[in-house]
Amino acid sequence: QVQLVESGGGLVQAGGSLRLSCAGSGRTFSNYGMGWFRQAPGKEREFVAAITWNGGSTYYTNSVKGRFTISRDNAKNTLYLQMNSLKPEDTAVYYCAVVRSNPYYSSSYYSPRQYDYWGQGTQVTVSS
Repeated sequence: QVQLVESGGGLVQAGGSLRLSCAGSGRTFSNYGMGWFRQAPGKEREFVAAITWNGGSTYYTNSVKGRFTISRDNAKNTLYLQMNSLKPEDTAVYYCAVVRSNPYYSSSYYSPRQYDYWGQGTQVTVSS
């Protein structure tokens, strides 16, 4: 049974930092790209960042470039998202996910349809 468990969310003031972790089990995650998505109340789930299976390439939505860093430790089956200079608009539930298969086109990482396993989410709240 494939499981993804996020942790590290919480309440932080604007300008602060948080580090999210996503621990995977039940699959050889080191063979697959992974990503972070977020969903704010009343909004659709949106792409945040993704990383290829070996960490060789990373992708970010424009609003987090320069502030967030995605990384992975395949030996630990763990995905990370370092979030710095947080803003109130970053407030959302953050989800990690694993791709169904490694896409040929990098643009595919941006679509939630590319992913077939999801964690339960962790709440990030940024106060102004």
